[in-house]
Amino acid sequence: MHTITHHIAGAAVEATSNRYSDVYDPNTGRVQARVALASEAEVEHAIAVAKAAQPVWAAMNPQRRARVLFEFKRILDDRMDELARLLSSEHGKVLADSRGDILRGLEVIEFACGIPHLLKGEYSAAAGTGIDVYSMRQPLGIVAGITPFNFPAMIPLWMMGPAIASGNAFILKPSERAPSVPVKLAQWFEEAGLPAGVLNVVHGDKLAVDALIDHPDVKAISFVGSSDIAQSVYARASAKGKRVQAMGGAKNHGIVLPDADLDQTVLDIIGAAYGSAGERCMALPVVVPVGAKTAEALRERLITAIDGLRVGVSTDTEAQYGPVVSAAHKARINSYIAMGVEEGAELVVDGRGFTLQGHEDGFFVGPTLFDHVRPEMKSYQDEIFGPVLQMVRAETLDEAMAYPSQHAYGNGVAIFTRNGQAARAFAHSVEVGMVGINVPIPVPVAYHSFGGWKRSGFGDLNQYGMDGVRFYTKTKTVTQRWPTEGELFDQSLVIPRL
Repeated sequence: MHTITHHIAGAAVEATSNRYSDVYDPNTGRVQARVALASEAEVEHAIAVAKAAQPVWAAMNPQRRARVLFEFKRILDDRMDELARLLSSEHGKVLADSRGDILRGLEVIEFACGIPHLLKGEYSAAAGTGIDVYSMRQPLGIVAGITPFNFPAMIPLWMMGPAIASGNAFILKPSERAPSVPVKLAQWFEEAGLPAGVLNVVHGDKLAVDALIDHPDVKAISFVGSSDIAQSVYARASAKGKRVQAMGGAKNHGIVLPDADLDQTVLDIIGAAYGSAGERCMALPVVVPVGAKTAEALRERLITAIDGLRVGVSTDTEAQYGPVVSAAHKARINSYIAMGVEEGAELVVDGRGFTLQGHEDGFFVGPTLFDHVRPEMKSYQDEIFGPVLQMVRAETLDEAMAYPSQHAYGNGVAIFTRNGQAARAFAHSVEVGMVGINVPIPVPVAYHSFGGWKRSGFGDLNQYGMDGVRFYTKTKTVTQRWPTEGELFDQSLVIPRL
């Protein structure tokens, strides 16, 4: 059994804390490695290294920084399958989902390759007599990312791409459940030409998170995880004057109108609800059919589609999804299924007790379907984060739209319809941050930005896109006047020292 170490200053760094966490193979349920958990001193070491490396990297012109990102993109393209296998071995998602994980992160790297253009400021000539005004974007310095287990490649790439391209040094604290891919990303970034120390990976738990938040040299914190922790991170870091983006949980709804193409809609819902075992914040765990006829037809088709789902090990190319990440998470999902039954929802398909021959100790949960779920049920209000689909029936579009609008989470929502007027009204009125129209998982492309409302997102700026560039930079505005030879300064224009 090997130990996964920190990556600091371009090298593997053994732990001095003598604290470790087990890393499992979700397909077998067996421990395959252990990962070091950082002490406060190790976090401080990573910050000191980043502080020393950042000024040289920031001084490099943006075009040269972009060349490093281009080379990193080439390496990722060439080694996609290698990274996908590593990702699946710790997370459990099937290889197709792992490739998707990497590709969506790679799109943000592609966007960040345009950093010479993205950093351009504004210029106003002759704002006053002989006076010009211009602005520039400058890096913050040292920034940190705290990422979850469910996207070990995509979310770190979402953060590190814009941050590093903008001239910052970046410290990543990935999930201890899936720690190997982030280390590999750091190694390949340096192979692409990134100076050692600009990107450091420190594994750990709450101790490491708090050390990053509290350190005065860390100027910004980007976080993705559960809403309770996101809110706590936001409150603690912003109170210390740091810039913060903290993305939380979700309970995304899919509204199905009577005129929807039900066959296509069912294909979309099945993939969105059960893909990656439902372990994604943009999954679609709630479906809201409008009208009894729509509900009955949808239910019948969903049961048939679920019956045809193949659950398998992550290397099974025929499988739609694999195991969940841990035994504890499997138990949590099963407890929510039991809760739904106790609350009076109809359990149409029960995924508890699912086992895979030869992998009986793997962390598998079968596809589960509930009908007649009501909004007052706790199993509806909470994020289950597993392969569980809940049907909440509605009589009208207004009633259906009220469910996601009034829910505590506001990450994503989708509507399935052929009616353009209804879809447009829905998109403008629903109280959710990301909307799909006949698109079940409306994750925006890399040149827009990702972010939810309400308890799904804390902070003013979203992930990636221009919001990502804004988050990792600060704007400086210069007002200049060059007097002609012999001209006296108007003392009213002189800016005093502060």
